[in-house]
Amino acid sequence: MINPARFLNVLQSEGVEFFTGVPDSYLNGFCNYLLGNVPNNKHVIAANEGNAVGIASGYYFSTNTMALVYMQNSGMGNALNPIISLADRHVYRVPMVLLIGWRGEPGSGDHPQHQMQGEITVKTLEMLDIPYVIAEDDDDRLEEQTRWAVETAKNSCNPVAIIGRKGVFAGEKKSNMTDSRYPLSREDAIEIILDTMPADTIYTATTGRATRELYFLRERRGEGHGYDFLNVGSMGHASSVALGIALAHKNRRVICLDGDSAALMHMGAFSMAGKIDVPNMMHIILNNGAHESVGGQPSAGHLVDFTRIAEGSGYLTMGHPAEDKEELVNALRILSSQQKTSFIDVRIHKGLKNNLPPLKISHQGLIAELMEELQTKKIDIRRD
Repeated sequence: MINPARFLNVLQSEGVEFFTGVPDSYLNGFCNYLLGNVPNNKHVIAANEGNAVGIASGYYFSTNTMALVYMQNSGMGNALNPIISLADRHVYRVPMVLLIGWRGEPGSGDHPQHQMQGEITVKTLEMLDIPYVIAEDDDDRLEEQTRWAVETAKNSCNPVAIIGRKGVFAGEKKSNMTDSRYPLSREDAIEIILDTMPADTIYTATTGRATRELYFLRERRGEGHGYDFLNVGSMGHASSVALGIALAHKNRRVICLDGDSAALMHMGAFSMAGKIDVPNMMHIILNNGAHESVGGQPSAGHLVDFTRIAEGSGYLTMGHPAEDKEELVNALRILSSQQKTSFIDVRIHKGLKNNLPPLKISHQGLIAELMEELQTKKIDIRRD
């Protein structure tokens, strides 16, 4: 791994003083270093990658100073619109450095949800005419590459990318410290939900630890996986998948097990669920206030009033978060008895389960099992 202090120093010496983005496990050594060494007014963890490009652009307009925007390559899709129609040299000519973690690099053997993005990462940059360099795991060489990237961005008035392979920017171990404010872990909360709700409930689980913990809870309980959709990629879209299932299958309870960072990434989905009103759908955020699966960096999850936002979007809520088992069980029972799309913000503590193995699944096999379950039962497509 490169020395993050030296990398930051090179950037700052070249005039890059503002940092924003979405944390990535391949970049977590540098992301965590930013947290401890750059003040909050110079470092913003964004809701999504397009949000970060917009923030970086606004900072440049105000200061004429470049920013660095960091992201996993899976977030390039979120960033493309503002990169093309805001920052591009043919529009508002915003120089910035894009630091991109290269998941799914060809030949790396990464998980299937990263393979296509890995294959098209370099091709996408070339298609957009964005100059790029693949970072080398050598401090002297990376210093040269960084100075080139900053100078090229300044001269072209356009984004320039530094691509980070596995291990180059990520060497710092993830924090496994728990947060004592809330007694429930993510696994505790999921198991309480499984125990309380009907056995045939359909679940969609968000990107990250929720998918793994739901999968291995099912394994431990001997329940199979035919009722579960594991949203291993497409961060922020688990609730939209749940909405689509619930619309077509109104006689089955459908629950989205969401994360705070994922919900923040695409909050427009709240308005859709509330607007359409699907009484059999329940949206639950497992809120630990962190991007835990990629390094534990803080999110805005414990600062945002998700319950008020959900109410304003048309969800039925209990009016406050659930902070322990009793409150969660009570909320599940009351809200599931009402004929209204419902929402629960479950406050949980941080902390990773050390013995949780990697998720090695057949995506096609799991979705075939779920589709068979859904399509062999009565489907009533709503027409209002």
